[in-house]
Amino acid sequence: MDTAKLLRVALDIGEKMLISGAEIGRVEDSVRRILMTYDMQRADVFTITSSIVATVTDKEENTITQTRRISKYSTDLDKLHSLNALSRKICAEKPELAQIKQELAEIDSKKVYPFYVQCAAYALIAGAFALFFGGNFLDAAAAAVIGVILKGVVFAADKAAVNMVFANVVSSFILCSLAFLCVFIGFGEHADMIIIGNIMLLIPGIGLTNSIRDIISGDIMAGMLRFCESVIIAIAIAAGYILSALLLGGLIK
Repeated sequence: MDTAKLLRVALDIGEKMLISGAEIGRVEDSVRRILMTYDMQRADVFTITSSIVATVTDKEENTITQTRRISKYSTDLDKLHSLNALSRKICAEKPELAQIKQELAEIDSKKVYPFYVQCAAYALIAGAFALFFGGNFLDAAAAAVIGVILKGVVFAADKAAVNMVFANVVSSFILCSLAFLCVFIGFGEHADMIIIGNIMLLIPGIGLTNSIRDIISGDIMAGMLRFCESVIIAIAIAAGYILSALLLGGLIK
C-alpha cells in the first residue's frame, strides 16, 4: 500500500466531509480510522474550519505529512451521509484505493437539486417565515418573490467566488432594498416582516450550532473559529440592512 496515496485519499474524504458541513470531530475521527485500517503505526489529524493537517507513520516507520486548505464550504447533508457511509465501508472491508477513488467520484457526480427547485425552496422558506413572524399574506408573497431574487444573487456570488463577508453584505443590502421598494409600491405592508423572512435564509444557524457542538466536544479552537465566523457573517448581514435603511428606509415613512 502506497502510504502517500492512502493519505491523499483519506484527506480527500475528510476535505469533502468538512466542505459538506461535518463537525470537526467527525472529520478527524474518520480520517484517522481510515488510515489506521491499513495498518499504519500512527495517524495524527488536526482540523480547523479552514485546514486539515494529517501525519501518518507506516510500518516501515516512514512519516508523511499532507495539508489541505479549505477555502469555502456549504451544507450538503446528503453528500455528507454518503461520505460517512463510504468511510464506514472502508473501515469494514479495507478495499483497494482504486475502488475508493471510484466510489468517491460517484459521490461527487451525484446531481444536486435543479436551480428552479432551489429557487422554489427559497421562495417557500422566505414566505413562510414572513407569515411566522407576523406578516400578512401580501408580505409573504413579496418575501417569496424576493427570495427567488436572493437565490439568484447568492448563486452569482458563489460562481464569482466573491468574499463571503462581502457577499453577505451585498445579499442583505439587495433583499432589504427590494423589501422597502415593495412596500413603497404597495406590494406588501410590513417591510420588517418581508426582510426577516429573507434574512432567515442568510443566518448562519448551522455554523453556529456546529461551533457550540465543537466546543462541547473539546475542539475549542475549531469551535471558536466557527463561532467567530458566524458572528462576522451576522455583522455583515446587519451592515447590509443598515446601508439599505439609510438609503431607502425613508420611502416608507
